[in-house]
Amino acid sequence: MKYDPVKNIIGSIVRSRPLLRRIFYAALGLLFLREWYVKRELRALLAGGKIRTMFDAGSGFGQYSYYTARRFPGVSIIAVDVKEDQIRDCTEFFRSLGLLNVTFRVEDLTVQAYRSAFDLILSVDVMEHIPDDRTVFRNFAQALRPGGSVLINTPSNQGGSDTAHEGSAGFIEEHARSGYSVEEIANKLRDAGLVPEYVRFTYGPWGMRAWRMGIKIPMVLLNRSRLWFLFLPFYYLLVLPVTIAMMACDYRSMLKSGAGLLVLARKPL
Repeated sequence: MKYDPVKNIIGSIVRSRPLLRRIFYAALGLLFLREWYVKRELRALLAGGKIRTMFDAGSGFGQYSYYTARRFPGVSIIAVDVKEDQIRDCTEFFRSLGLLNVTFRVEDLTVQAYRSAFDLILSVDVMEHIPDDRTVFRNFAQALRPGGSVLINTPSNQGGSDTAHEGSAGFIEEHARSGYSVEEIANKLRDAGLVPEYVRFTYGPWGMRAWRMGIKIPMVLLNRSRLWFLFLPFYYLLVLPVTIAMMACDYRSMLKSGAGLLVLARKPL
C-alpha cells in the first residue's frame, strides 16, 4: 500500500489554507502515537535551554518544526526534505505565521551539507525510507556539534511497517526496510561515530491495535477509493475514543518489545 498518493491529496487540501493546516497538525498530533513519544522526548531535551540549533531531517509536513518553533522559540531550526512541494508549502505557511526561526530547504540526507552545525538532529520515520542509511548516520555525526544529540523514530523489526515477520513485505511500499533491530541500529550509529544513549520500544500490543484501527484501516480504504474521505469523520467518531485509550495505555507502559523504536545517540565531546 502506498502512503504518498493519500498524503499528496491531504497536502493539496491544506496547502493554501493556514487554518486547515493548523487543524491538520492537531489531528496528526492526536492520531499518530509516534508524535506522542517524539514530542515527549523533545520536551525533555529542549527544556533546559541548552539546545539552540536543530536540524529536522526529513521534515515532511513540517509538524515537528512547527511544534518546536512555537513551544521553544529560542531554537533555530533548519528543516529539509527531498520533496520540493512540501518544502515550498511549509515555507509559505511558516512565513504567514511569522515563524522566522525555521528555514526550509530541499536537501538529500545522503549528501553531506553541514559540519558541526547543530545541537540536535531530529529524524522521524525517515530512515526506513533510505537504503544507504550508513551514509546518513555518518552525515548526522558530522553535522552535530560535539556533545550534540540525534533523536530517531523508526520502525523496529518486531512488526515495523506491519510485517508479520522479518523479511516479509511491509504494509507501506515506500519503505526500504521493514525495521531495525535494537542491535542493528545501535551498531550502525556506533560505526558512524555516535554513542547510543538509549533504544526504546514504542508501539507495543496496544499501540499496534490503535494504529491498525486509527491509521491502517482508513489508509487501506482511501487507497481503494477517494470517496472514503467523505465517510472518515463518521468512522473516527466511532473509533477515536477507543483508539485514544489504547494509545494512552501504550504511551504509559514500559515496553519490552514493540513495532517502533525511539533512539537517542550523542556525539562525543
